[in-house]
Amino acid sequence: MRPDDWHTTDDLDAFLARAEDFLHSRPAPHTVVLTVTEALRTRGPQAYGSDEAPFFGLLEQDGKVRAAYFRTPPYRLSLTPLTAEEADALAVHLAGLGRPVPGAAGDSESVTAFAEAWQRHTGATAALHQRQRLYRLGELTVPEPVPQGRARVAGERDRELLARWFREFTEDIGESDGVARADSWADARIAYGGILLWETPDGTPVSMAGLTPLVAGQIRVAPVYTPARLRGRGYAGAATAEASRTARQRGAEEVLLFTDLANPTSNGLYQRIGYRPATDFAVYGFQGQSSS
Repeated sequence: MRPDDWHTTDDLDAFLARAEDFLHSRPAPHTVVLTVTEALRTRGPQAYGSDEAPFFGLLEQDGKVRAAYFRTPPYRLSLTPLTAEEADALAVHLAGLGRPVPGAAGDSESVTAFAEAWQRHTGATAALHQRQRLYRLGELTVPEPVPQGRARVAGERDRELLARWFREFTEDIGESDGVARADSWADARIAYGGILLWETPDGTPVSMAGLTPLVAGQIRVAPVYTPARLRGRGYAGAATAEASRTARQRGAEEVLLFTDLANPTSNGLYQRIGYRPATDFAVYGFQGQSSS
């Protein structure tokens, strides 16, 4: 395994032309790469509120793509599954390019191997920020009791509400980009029917559950958000169940979602709806790198 087996490009079309079959071969573990590259393909870098161009990479051996990654600044590097040897070669490759890498996310084993390699080769300090679990929907079960109300697809009249809730959601999870891209996020979700709202009988929205576009037979439910003052009433479960049902109606063979493993409430809720563990993920932050 040589660092030169990894190839980096700023050209999304060139990346997808070479990596698409590989990414489609395992839609669940590749869900983040699939959904983010689809957003970039349809909306451009502004989809993530940044003027800095994203970059992409893939590992090719014997004419076949074995792994891939991407980064959309200012966010962390996202990885597909890697062996320890592949992770080490990637760290050497990226360090040699001098590309800033503020952190990395991926399945737990792969991203931990990369974080350790990045420390060895750059002198950076790696800190575990979050442990996540990717769930796959089995048999859909609507959690009881179902709160009064109904679900509907968010439309143009909900734009201000969606933007506000997105800002609040990103604040809740410790991300700093909500203000910059809330309006464009709301516009994009409205354009393809990507948000289900649960509303009370009088028509007041009380919770939302998002859906990514259908790519490679998979849709991911994200984000799920209920304002703090309205939590504990079953609204998030009702919204998530309806979003999951909608994902299957839209043709998804796999319906997926991520949770923070430190939140037992959400993990318990999604399992009651019918989600089953698929893969554990982790998110690391890096500080103090000194790339060669």
